[in-house]
Amino acid sequence: MWTVESGEAMTTITIPLTKQQAEKLAETAVRYQVTPEELVLRGIEELLARPATEMAIDPLIDLILEKNAELYRRLA
Repeated sequence: MWTVESGEAMTTITIPLTKQQAEKLAETAVRYQVTPEELVLRGIEELLARPATEMAIDPLIDLILEKNAELYRRLA
């Protein structure tokens, strides 16, 4: 579940995280020397900057490569 609060210039989104997810987020933020909020915002910005076709194709490409992994190994 997530909630959205809209203001004049910003929207705040609240999402539930497991303890493990929150810890990993905090650790990653420390590694990049940013706040957890900045890390999430950067991730969202990067995701939204991708073309829609790229997002839809990535999982399909992964599935094809996984299904054909043995064939690729034999051909190499």
